Amino acid sequence: MNLPVRTLGVQPNAWKVNQAIADISRPQKTPQPAILSTETKILHLDLAKAAIIVIDMQNDFCHPDGWLAHIGVDVTPARQPIAPLQKLLPELRTADVPVIWLNWGNRPDLLNISAALLHVYNPTGEGVGLGDRLPSNGAKVLMAGSWAAAVVDELQQLPDDICINKYRMSGFWDTPLDSILRNLGKTTLFFTGVNADQCVLTTLCDANFLGYDCILVKDCTATTSPEYCWLATLYNINQCFGFVTDSTAIFTALNEN
Repeated sequence: MNLPVRTLGVQPNAWKVNQAIADISRPQKTPQPAILSTETKILHLDLAKAAIIVIDMQNDFCHPDGWLAHIGVDVTPARQPIAPLQKLLPELRTADVPVIWLNWGNRPDLLNISAALLHVYNPTGEGVGLGDRLPSNGAKVLMAGSWAAAVVDELQQLPDDICINKYRMSGFWDTPLDSILRNLGKTTLFFTGVNADQCVLTTLCDANFLGYDCILVKDCTATTSPEYCWLATLYNINQCFGFVTDSTAIFTALNEN
């Protein structure tokens, strides 16, 4: 008599088991080949192994009442990815490419936040820094669950999306991002969000060091830093860490798939 089997784990990293056997062969998902143009090469990739990471499109970074605006930063550039992301994310979801929201969201006690991190944007310690309340609305800066750490209203998070809190500029430090990607069998990563030369770049660099294939989506990424920081980011990604494309090229790849 054949015994029924049950699935343990998340596809494609799943077993089939019963009292007698454990099938650890891990059948792979059906490939979704696509051809994507980038600034340096034409990529042949598998969308079944791809995910898109949206980094820090949060009120504190992108809203005129958020943290960066409070300390005098012009957040207008940080809002530029909103419109292209509104168009791109639904198309990728339709293609079964998971959307990962990687947001800065600290613990209330800040126990894993060092003095060096607290020093960022609050160099004297006298201003409004991580975990402090914004004078305009009382929201705690980049605190998980606060308005300040929430994704901007213009970008819709769906129940099937994946949400991960981070505590450093790189989203791979002290987070489950790497474990989740490996469990899902994702090896090709599209990077979007803000700031391009800080949290986006450091996360992308760590992804490259960990062996992922990295693609920056140019029009879905921005920075409030000077233009030379943006140009250096693009140069270094093209030269060292991966590839640069835009949402138009992704739409073309999806339509031809």
